[in-house]
Amino acid sequence: LDIHDKEFVIFVGPSGCGKSTTLRLIAGLEEITDGELWIDGKLCNYLEPKERDMSMVFQNYALYPNMTVYGNIAYSLKIRKVPKKEIDQKVRQVAKILEIEQLLDRKPAALSGGQKQRVAIGSAIIRKPKAFLMDEPLSNLDAKLRVSMRTEISRLHREMGATTIYVTHDQVEAMTMADRIVIMKEGVIQQVGKPMELYDHPVNKFVAGFIGSPQMNFFDVTVKGNEVTFKDGNKLTLPEAIINKLNGREGEMTLGIRGEDLKMDAQNLELYKENKMRAVITDTEVMGNENNLYFQFGGCQAVARVSKYEISQVGDEIEFVFMPSKIHFFDKETEVNYL
Repeated sequence: LDIHDKEFVIFVGPSGCGKSTTLRLIAGLEEITDGELWIDGKLCNYLEPKERDMSMVFQNYALYPNMTVYGNIAYSLKIRKVPKKEIDQKVRQVAKILEIEQLLDRKPAALSGGQKQRVAIGSAIIRKPKAFLMDEPLSNLDAKLRVSMRTEISRLHREMGATTIYVTHDQVEAMTMADRIVIMKEGVIQQVGKPMELYDHPVNKFVAGFIGSPQMNFFDVTVKGNEVTFKDGNKLTLPEAIINKLNGREGEMTLGIRGEDLKMDAQNLELYKENKMRAVITDTEVMGNENNLYFQFGGCQAVARVSKYEISQVGDEIEFVFMPSKIHFFDKETEVNYL
């Protein structure tokens, strides 16, 4: 994996996949047992953490409880014997950027979660390191604060232009903040790419299911010629473009399609009328800006993501079509995406 200068890269994946361990290996907090870590053209496997010139923001804030906010932010400069006047100037500058000037005399115990997180970020950005490492910095915050801190961190990254490596299990955080996302599973990188690349062109079923909410629908199907047969007997005719991409592959596969690509509006129902499907709504989620409709189809539960104006109740029969250009086919064994 190459991380470029000034890039904002996010490691994402389920708990235990190795995201934080990788970050700690970069920081020098864990020993590298295999492979090489190069920073700025220099092999760093055996360098002490302090020699790697990284700043780390931890999930649990890692603030000194006996020091004020001012003391916490200033600490890294103080131990480097930076002159007091320069420290004071930099602390006040950082406090202004993070909008915590009024908190400088308080101790961490008197701060809210969001304020503590800003102080932790302040202590990391006060000196200009080669890279910022952030380990799930927003996981302890409430939903509203997470959204505002996401934009705050993105803004800081743009203003400071520092290379940032960020770890999260929250794919919304990854999609909204990253220049590139690294998706991991059981210690192995599955795919690296821009957020929309991963969303539209997942390399395998794991990536397809991990990115996007609600999760992509997966159906066990049999493909023969241009015909797809679902487990419950429903059939779908494939357009020429997809048959060409399948390149002669037939037999059992997994068909994947996102909820927003199951269409129920009159225009699409007319356009793809030869592939019209029916199902009965079993559950609904009204989100305000959109609705998720759940139903049994193809031998499993499926979900369609529709606009807030398409209102259906539990028990209603719906008609829908698959957007042919948005269908994915995955190998049953390897789970690789054929398309």
